[in-house]
Amino acid sequence: MFQQTTQEGATVPQHDHINPRSRGRRAATWALVAVAAMVALSGCELGDFRDGYLPQGVTENSERVRSLWIGSWIAVGAVGVLVWGLTLWCVVAYRRRRDDNELPVQLRYNVPLEILYTIIPIFMISVFFFYTARDQTALMDTTEEPAVTVNVVGKQWSWDFNYVEDDVHEVGTQAIMTGEPGAEETIPTMYLPVDERVEFVLTSRDVIHSFWVPQFLQKLDMIPGKVNKFQVVPTEEGTFKGKCAELCGAYHSQMLFNVKVVPRAEFDAHMADLKSRGQTGMLGTDLNREGSGLVPGEDQKLPEELRN
Repeated sequence: MFQQTTQEGATVPQHDHINPRSRGRRAATWALVAVAAMVALSGCELGDFRDGYLPQGVTENSERVRSLWIGSWIAVGAVGVLVWGLTLWCVVAYRRRRDDNELPVQLRYNVPLEILYTIIPIFMISVFFFYTARDQTALMDTTEEPAVTVNVVGKQWSWDFNYVEDDVHEVGTQAIMTGEPGAEETIPTMYLPVDERVEFVLTSRDVIHSFWVPQFLQKLDMIPGKVNKFQVVPTEEGTFKGKCAELCGAYHSQMLFNVKVVPRAEFDAHMADLKSRGQTGMLGTDLNREGSGLVPGEDQKLPEELRN
């Protein structure tokens, strides 16, 4: 904007002419930058388009999560196309013409239309609810007997692992990510046997954390005083990255861990190694921050070996 002085001495503000197309291109550019930044900050690798850009799943539950995710996006996309299509049609069909000098007939209500836009949303929400409830029930089912039970304990800002059946534990320390070689060795690593059912018993020593291995396509909060559980069957060997998915304080970004899915023989060898290092017994709730004990009755959700 600039100012122009008239012959009478008055100052009149003048505005630069902005091309609407330039403005649209600029908005589109910033939108793309925002999306790219969100992807970069999300910290997880994206999968293929046919997988809904989800990371490649490595558990038996992965296909269920993938199907629910893709199905939800298809439904949401169809609703979006319908809503935007009707909106644009109304803009074009009912736009004001040059010879329109009177207001159109004002209607107080339209019963068929009101029934339509009440029933359809109820139907849509009911369908979403059905599939979500069905899959959530299956994903959170812990009735099957696990081959391995791991009590994962979140703490500011690392992880402890209690391997219940083998009566050994591993104490994690905060990851020191310097970018230098060897920094990866500071990240605690949890071992799991491939193709065997694993139950995670999740507890917290201090504040709310969230246990997340992106390629498991599942995560669950760890709430002080509460016990949360879920099961997976890892189907692929390899090392997978895990992290805390709940902002838990100053060093939340360094609350990292690895998961190694290995053959049973290698898993047993790691358990034996922990025993040889004297890391036997369970790390109990007595290590929790003061006031972070379990809510009465929650201890019944713990394996007997972890109950005080």
